[in-house]
Amino acid sequence: MTALVTGAAGFIGSHLADRLLADGVEVRAVDRLSDYYDVDLKRANLANLETHSSFSFLEGDLNQTELGPLLDGVEVVFHLAAQPGVRASWGREFEIYLSDNLLATQRLLEECRERELRRFVFASSSSIYGDAERFPTKETDPPAPVSPYGVTKLAAEHLSRQYFGGFGVPTVGLRYFTIFGPRQRPDMAFNRFIRAGLDGEAIDVYGDGLQERDFTYVADAVEATVAAGDRGVPGETYNIAGGNAATVARVIEMLGDLLGGELAVNHQAAVAGDARKTGADTSRARAELGYDPAVSLEEGLRRQIEAERERRAATAVSSQSPE
Repeated sequence: MTALVTGAAGFIGSHLADRLLADGVEVRAVDRLSDYYDVDLKRANLANLETHSSFSFLEGDLNQTELGPLLDGVEVVFHLAAQPGVRASWGREFEIYLSDNLLATQRLLEECRERELRRFVFASSSSIYGDAERFPTKETDPPAPVSPYGVTKLAAEHLSRQYFGGFGVPTVGLRYFTIFGPRQRPDMAFNRFIRAGLDGEAIDVYGDGLQERDFTYVADAVEATVAAGDRGVPGETYNIAGGNAATVARVIEMLGDLLGGELAVNHQAAVAGDARKTGADTSRARAELGYDPAVSLEEGLRRQIEAERERRAATAVSSQSPE
């Protein structure tokens, strides 16, 4: 099989590409390597992938790249490319979110209209629910995003459904709930907390720390994504969550236990657009995708800490090597 992975240099995209290559899939990858965070981290994500003969990479913007050659021979599209982040989506930066999350998705869907795809898997977000009316939240519950980021992801979902209904593009939407694990973006909470803890610094927490999330380990999210490309029902959307509900304060306690000491916390003002609680009903994904998340919050945190330690050790060795 040949698959296209957009956003392949990112956190989830690089893990997905790893998994597909291990399964013997030919992976065609594209990423514009935006400077939302350190591009060197994205290049590091690509380094191991580029050692595979079945992997090819194009640095390019989906709004400008010629998409025809990129899609020729592709059977499954995994569209993970997007501008992430709730906090940064306000103000003038919204233009980037509009371009990366909505216009790029429309352009890719348009190119897929006349192609015989098995699936077009689209990465959405729990942010489309906003402050949900009930928990656990079902896919049929009304969306009400509370951030511009969430608005763009919801709009892209609507576009995907229209291209399925109007042209038969076999779109499958995945609403990811707070993914964590190795290679997590440096702006995300667990990454920031772990780095601060390892450095003996105080952790900055936005709000009172009692926000609750349904945390999902990246390998579990990847399993669901691969399954969606194989047997997701076209036109459907699935909640993808790990069943690891916890408050931010509880996560910090767990990190303190794993790192060997209580962590100091500096509370900052709450962020506009940050939902108070998320929690997913994943029964549809379990029934139709065979989704069965296996990694607990504590085990996932342990793995992420170990990965950060290994990254630091490798960086130290590299900095000491003679040029």
